[in-house]
Amino acid sequence: MPELGKVDRDFFGEYIYPNLGADREDVTLGPQHGVDFGVVDVGEKAVAMATDPVFVMPSLGFERAAWFAFHILMSDVAVSGLPPTHLSVDFNLPPEITNEEFQTVWETFDAEARELGVSVVTGHTGRYAGCNYPMVGGATAISVGEFDQLVRPDGAQVGDRIVVTKGPAIEATGLLSIQFESLMEAEMDADDIADATDRFYDMSPVKDALTAAAAGPVNAMHDATECGIYGGLYEMARAADVGVELETEKVPIQPGVLEVCDFFGIDPWISISEGTLLAAVDPDGVDDVLDALDAEGIPAADAGVVTAGSGLVVDGEPTDHPGVDPFWGTFEEYMGKLQE
Repeated sequence: MPELGKVDRDFFGEYIYPNLGADREDVTLGPQHGVDFGVVDVGEKAVAMATDPVFVMPSLGFERAAWFAFHILMSDVAVSGLPPTHLSVDFNLPPEITNEEFQTVWETFDAEARELGVSVVTGHTGRYAGCNYPMVGGATAISVGEFDQLVRPDGAQVGDRIVVTKGPAIEATGLLSIQFESLMEAEMDADDIADATDRFYDMSPVKDALTAAAAGPVNAMHDATECGIYGGLYEMARAADVGVELETEKVPIQPGVLEVCDFFGIDPWISISEGTLLAAVDPDGVDDVLDALDAEGIPAADAGVVTAGSGLVVDGEPTDHPGVDPFWGTFEEYMGKLQE
C-alpha cells in the first residue's frame, strides 16, 4: 500500500514533473518537489501562487479548524516574502455538514482574510457523496508584489545563517494533543497536556515569514511541514544546490512538544511542523531578523549555516531526507484506539 501523505521525490519525478503542460516564458519559477510556491511574471509584477488541500478537522471545533485550514493555505505563499493578496477556494463538502457549520468555517475564513488583507476572488462550493473530512476541497493562495521583494525558495547562499522559529513538531503536537487528549490523560501530566494544546495557535508561519522578510535580507524561506525540520532543511538545501548544517541544541523547543512526541513514539525532528519557519538569512541581517521576530513574540534562533557542500548535516552527522512523516500513520493508529 502506498505511504500516506505527500508523494516523494521519485513519484514526483516520474509522474508529475515530465507533464507540466505548455512551456511559457512568463513562468519564472515552476513546480519542484519540496518547493512551496510558483511564480509568474505578470506585467513585471511577481505573482506567487500555491495550491493546497482545504483541511478541516471537525473534532477541533469548526472555528478552530477553519482558522488552521486558512493559515495552511496562506503559509506557502507567505514564505515568498510577499504578503498574501488573493484566494481562490473550492469546497467539496461532506453531505453531513450543516449550513451552520459551514457558516462558521466561512465566516472564520472571512475574518482571517480581512486581517491579512486577502480578497477572495473566485471559488466553488458544493456537497458531494464520497467527500470526507478532513480533506474537503482545495484552494490557491496568491501574493502579488515586486520581484526585488520576492524571496525565492532556491535562493539560499553559502554563508547564510539558518534561522528556525518555534522549533520541531509544532503541528504534530498541537493536533495530536487536542485530538487524543482523552487517551493522554491517563499517562501524561495535566500541565504537559495543557502546554501541548497551547501549541495549536503556533501552527501558522505567516507572521514569521512576513516579519523575517521585512527585516532581512532573507535569501530563502521554507515552512517545515511534512517530515518536519529535517525534511524542510534538506529540501531547502537541495533546491539551492548547497549544504545545510544544523545544531539541534540551538533550536528552540516549545513546552509540551517533547512530552507529546514521547507519548506517541514519534521523532519530533521529522514530524510535521506547520508553523515552523526555516530561513536562510544573510549574515549581516541575522540580528535584525531575530530582533524583529522577538518583537512579535515569535521564538527563534540562529541554529545553523549554509555550506558549499550538499544535503543536510545534523550535529556533525550527514542526514538524509526522512522520506515518510510519522504523523499520518500515528494519527490513523490512534483514531482506531479512540473508536475502540
